[in-house]
Order: sequence, then structure tokens, then C-alpha cells
Amino acid sequence: MPACPTVDYHFHPQREALYNELHIRPFYTLEPPQLMTHLAACCERQEELEQAFDLLCELCRRYDVNQPKSGSVSYHENVGNFIIHWERHAEFYSLTIMQGALPDPDSPFSHTAIDLLPADWLKQLPGQMIAAFHLIVDQQHLSYEHKALTRYFEGHPLMISSAHSDSARIYTAFKLHGDGFSRFIVKNDHLNDTQLGQLVRRLTDMETYRLLALMALPPAKRIAPLLVDMDKQLGDILTVVTDAETTSSERELLEKLTRIEATLEAYRAETNQRFSATKAYHQLVRDRLEGISEQRIEGHLSMGEFIIRRLNPASRTCESVKEWMDDLSKRIERASVLMRTRANLTLQEQNRLQLAAMNRRSKLQFRLQETVEGLSIAAISYYAVGLLGYVFGGLPLEEWGLNKNLLLAASIPLVLASVWFITRRIKRKLIMDQDKTGGE
Repeated sequence: MPACPTVDYHFHPQREALYNELHIRPFYTLEPPQLMTHLAACCERQEELEQAFDLLCELCRRYDVNQPKSGSVSYHENVGNFIIHWERHAEFYSLTIMQGALPDPDSPFSHTAIDLLPADWLKQLPGQMIAAFHLIVDQQHLSYEHKALTRYFEGHPLMISSAHSDSARIYTAFKLHGDGFSRFIVKNDHLNDTQLGQLVRRLTDMETYRLLALMALPPAKRIAPLLVDMDKQLGDILTVVTDAETTSSERELLEKLTRIEATLEAYRAETNQRFSATKAYHQLVRDRLEGISEQRIEGHLSMGEFIIRRLNPASRTCESVKEWMDDLSKRIERASVLMRTRANLTLQEQNRLQLAAMNRRSKLQFRLQETVEGLSIAAISYYAVGLLGYVFGGLPLEEWGLNKNLLLAASIPLVLASVWFITRRIKRKLIMDQDKTGGE
């Protein structure tokens, strides 16, 4: 059989990365029983994510195990008597510790997986912990009577769900307990290790994303009453804008509108990313609940019912506040355009009146200038004729048979014409020089 010819394909530079994208956060197999602790910490700066990665590498050196590669977003390693699963996300990182051990039937949460990590190392973890819960994977070792479950969850009301056609059951209270952690128990009946790992992974994702989705609710509740006040202020401004008769009144209204707009944009900048993240996390929670294939147990509230009952209104509240701010921003922009248009019209009217007044003054000034010009010609001619009188007085006109008065009378028109011609010539030259200077 002939060998296949070597072809120099022009592969896309991101082709390998796109293939690997499907494998960066794989499901892990899980063999019961397991004691697990899951942590998720929000990081405001990229440096905190890098610090968390460096601490993970330090932990690997302590236990003399393989360190994650630089830039890794997922790490899963057995360090001896427990397993570490670490992940980096856009705004948080997660750490899951898993120990294959039987829980204490009387107090299953008295010993937890987080106790296996060095306390000094845990204190150095950066960011703010948004999710922190213990999870026990059990297989018919614990008691599931009401009295025992009440003791396990410190008396809190429980949510109980059946997963994957009653192949497993999930118990939780969605409450913080005395140690500051939430608690989950997964009772495995018929799931294999791969299915169990998928179930636990979806459960930890669901709880983490649920909390991240709700982070936008407090700022939404804080901003909503302020938007009511802004809406009222905008309405008051639009009500009085038609009554504003002076430029100063319009300027004051425009300044108020600008302050409202600046405050609103500050709120939008503060919450835009958080509200968008809430929408994405909400969808992820729904996807994880769907992947768990939860079935309701008669007489008990299921996880899905409990989460959706509160998460959906919270998500809609955030979406409503976001849409409210967008709508208010558009209305403020329209009001600003309206007021600026009104101010421009007022300014144009004032400019028109000023130009008309300047035109009237220019015409008056031109007439005065013509009057002064005529008087100037008369005055110059008068002095010129006087000078001619002195000239004629010094000449022997009588010997020449000429009369001085007749000569003076005859010279007056010539003097007037000469002065007028010279004045016009000088005026024309000055105008031409001014036009040339203005053109340059």
C-alpha cells in the first residue's frame, strides 16, 4: 500500500488551543466514600489569581508532587492521602480537597477534608471566599433517619433531591453552619465512579455559580431606590423646562441634568459587569441542575425548587435594574438634547438680535463717517482756498490785469474737486490694504 503523501497544511494558529479547550476542566472519577471541601474565592485583581497559582505550586513542593504547568487553568493531583483539584476562572479560583475516608456516623462533619491542608498555607490564600462547603459522598454508612439528619445539619430544614432516576440522593440545607461552611451529603446507591464524579462536579459548580449569581443582588437593591429619586428629578426637570424663560434658568436645569447623568453613569460602570455576570451564572446554574437530572421526593422541597424559587426573582431584579438604568440613561440623553437644542435656539436668537443691532450701528456709523468726510473735504478746501489767497496776495495780479477775488472764486471748484479726488483715493487704498491684510 503506497504511503500517504506529506501535505503541508496551513493550520489555524489557535487550532490546538481550541481542541484543548474541551479538556481543560475534565470530570474526575470519584470512589465512595469521600470527604470533600470546596472553596471558591473571588479575586478583584489578576495579581491575586497569580498569587493563588503560586501558592498551589508551593503546596505541591511541600508534598513533593508534580507542579502545574505555567498558565494552567486546571490541576488535579493525588498528594498521598488526599487529592487536590484546583481551577482558575475569569474572576475567581476554586480549590477542592478530596479524601477517601469513612465519615463518623454520629458527627460526619467533625472531621473535614480542609483539615488536611496546612493552616499557615490556608491563611495565605488570596481573595474573598464566596463559596465554602463540605461535601460527604456516602454509600449506606450514615443514618438517614430524620433525627440523624437533623443532627448532621444542626437542625436546619433540609432539601432532599433524587438524582439520575433515584441512583443517588442529595441532602443539604443551603445554610451556613457553626464552622462557617455549608454542608452537602450525597448518598450513592447505583452510580459508578464516573457518574458519581460528574454528579459531584455539577453539584459543586451549581453551588459556586449560585452564589456568584447572587452577588449582584445587594447593589441592585441599593441602587433601585436611588433610581426612583433620579426618575422623579428627571420628571421635575422636564416639567419646568418649558417654563424656563431665561438663559440662567436653562443653564441651572442643564447642570442638574448633567449631575444626574454623571451619577447614573457611575452606577452603570459599577454594576454593568456584575449584572452581565449574573445572567451568565444564572444560566450555568440552570444547566448544572439539568445535568443532575433531579427528581422531586414527595414531602420534601428539592434543591431545584429552592434555588429557582429565589434565584429567578433575584436575576430578574438585577435585569430589571439594568434595563431601568439603560432606559433612564436614554431618557436623560433625550432630555439633554432637548435642552441643548432649546439653549442653542435661544443663543441663536440672541446672536441674531446682536447682529441686527450691530448692523444698525454700522449703518449709523457709516452715515456719520460720510458726514464727517464731507465736512472734512469742506474744511480742507476752505484752508486750501485761504492759502491760495495768501499766494495770490503776493503776486502782482493787477499788473497782469487779473482780479484776486475772481481767481479765488474760480479756484474754489477746482480745490473742492481736487480734495474730494485725493480723499477718495486715500480711502480706496486704505480699504484695499485692509482687504489684503485680512486675506493673509
